[in-house]
Amino acid sequence: MTDMDYQQLAKTKIKNKHFLTLDDYTQEEIQFLIDYAIHLKQLKKAGTPHQYLEGKTLAMIFEKSSMRTRVSFEAAMYHLGGHAMFISKDEIQVGKRETIPDTAKVLSRFVDGIMIRTFGHEIVEGLSESASIPVINGLTDQYHPCQVLADLITLQEKKGSLAGHKLVYVGDGNNMAHSLLYGCATMGIDCTIAVPKGYEVDPAILEKAEEKAKLTGATIVQTNDPVSGITNADVVYTDVWASMGFEDSAEERKEAFAQFQVNETLLANANEDVLFFHCLPAHRDEEVSAGVIDGKHSVVFDQAENRLHAHKAILATLLAE
Repeated sequence: MTDMDYQQLAKTKIKNKHFLTLDDYTQEEIQFLIDYAIHLKQLKKAGTPHQYLEGKTLAMIFEKSSMRTRVSFEAAMYHLGGHAMFISKDEIQVGKRETIPDTAKVLSRFVDGIMIRTFGHEIVEGLSESASIPVINGLTDQYHPCQVLADLITLQEKKGSLAGHKLVYVGDGNNMAHSLLYGCATMGIDCTIAVPKGYEVDPAILEKAEEKAKLTGATIVQTNDPVSGITNADVVYTDVWASMGFEDSAEERKEAFAQFQVNETLLANANEDVLFFHCLPAHRDEEVSAGVIDGKHSVVFDQAENRLHAHKAILATLLAE
């Protein structure tokens, strides 16, 4: 498709005003965002201007800090001709200094979109309910949809397709696991979550992913055995054992997760051409061995780059006139 085709389709393909979870998006909509992101990536590589958001401003609220999220969203807005405004937790204190609806209504008068990285998912939902502008979930304790969109872009680029591949997530049943379940189930990707006992994913999210998978032919599995889980994997994915906000349980988790380190021995059970994914930042020789993350199977920095292009596709779709 041409550049104009993508711009026109962006106005009609995506029905959702916000980007809160992948559960809100259809297979066709997610595929459009993936293809659009790859198109925008090609424009950037070719040095072709694509300033679709000239004059637009994005408010970026960070109650949880992140180098990757801040830089990728700021760069995305710059590439698209817009401006990104950083707002720290000390400046806004969502739901504390003023109500969530009031914050949403005030920001709607100032800017063209809101990206928030926070703790409770109810904060993102509350903003979206009262804002007259798009709200983008940069991360909550329950979901990380922007990261998984970047992961799907990476998988399509590396394997040429999505459906039918097997992705195995090894580690904590956290926000990454939840969004991977929704993303994989919707796109027809077999997804196995290998977690220690007591750290399983939210049962309601697992059940919903299983229902979605019935429509696409994907297989959804949760297991407490990392070896059987990783067998025949096309992608092996892991994340830190103690996500932001769970640092107090870090030592306890190290003991519980000891057998879930993605190392050369565990990875040997996967397919020979397996890809290794990690959303970063990584703790080498904790959740993943240095040999794996720095080895031939690792594509973690391609993933990281694709955060930029995923964000550009979301912003260009939701904020453009």
